[in-house]
Amino acid sequence: MTVDVQATRDVVDIITGGWRAQALYTAVKLGLPDHVEAGCDNDAELAKATGASEQGVHRLMRLLVALGVFEGSDSAGYRGTRVSAALLDGPQSLRDMCLLYGEEFYSAWDHAHHAISTESSGFEVAYGQSFYDYLGDHAATARRFQLTMNAASMFFHQVPGVFDFTGKKVVDVGGGGGHLLATILAATPDATGTLFDRDHMTPKAREHLSATVGPDRAEVVGGDMFEGVPEGGDVYILCRVLAGHDDEDVVGVFEHCRRAMAGPSSRLLILDRFVEDENSTVLPALWDLHLLVTTGGEHRTLDRITRLLERAGLSVESTAELPMETTSLIVAPRTP
Repeated sequence: MTVDVQATRDVVDIITGGWRAQALYTAVKLGLPDHVEAGCDNDAELAKATGASEQGVHRLMRLLVALGVFEGSDSAGYRGTRVSAALLDGPQSLRDMCLLYGEEFYSAWDHAHHAISTESSGFEVAYGQSFYDYLGDHAATARRFQLTMNAASMFFHQVPGVFDFTGKKVVDVGGGGGHLLATILAATPDATGTLFDRDHMTPKAREHLSATVGPDRAEVVGGDMFEGVPEGGDVYILCRVLAGHDDEDVVGVFEHCRRAMAGPSSRLLILDRFVEDENSTVLPALWDLHLLVTTGGEHRTLDRITRLLERAGLSVESTAELPMETTSLIVAPRTP
């Protein structure tokens, strides 16, 4: 029997993905990107700066260099790369993503077999409560999750290019820390906005919007989108907030948005990642499975979301593609 060397290598690369993830998580937890950036360029200096074992740091850095996170060596000196630069502490850093994925989400994935076998959340098995309830009880994790969402939102700056917000009252439903709304308002000086989210999310959103666009152009309202949304908006936005909820709840949110619209010219803008059952690419399929493991939720196909919109008296008017395999749907109320 001939051994398929490439197939063996492919299996090894896939199955050791978790090891690579935890190595990167450990590097971020120790602050290695920041220490290298600050001039610590050898094992001894990094060990002293982090309080970790020098030999442990050496072995970790050897792997991280091989993965392209850093360049160089202990003897020649370590240097940062584009990857390590993305992990430096600061605005738009992927640091919090690595910490969240390496801790809470990694624990949830430890129960992937349960989640897939029962089609229920592995996070609940790991932590004894739903992911969103956990965020409500753990402010530090909720902040880390919001920073993760913000850092992964490199498509925000393109949203004003797919919809004309001129003179509009924009209602961002489930708007999190306010980064999307701030981006839209900064690009559209005569637009105003309302950010609507759960009460534990509103303080940071209010702080961010006040600092970026001023308190007069954006208000922050606390509440539950499953019970209702602020009325009188010209455009309602649902950005990556639907995947963790079942179809009936999603239809309810659509109905709330339709009823709250200022008039027939108002629109609903959905920004999300959609899966395809045929010829799927890796990222949407991977994130869909991640949703199952963490929240019990899922990404939907475009056809399925269209049917849910129709149940709520809405129809897709146009679509546009955004970075990171994100799609924007511009949705109009159906006339009787």
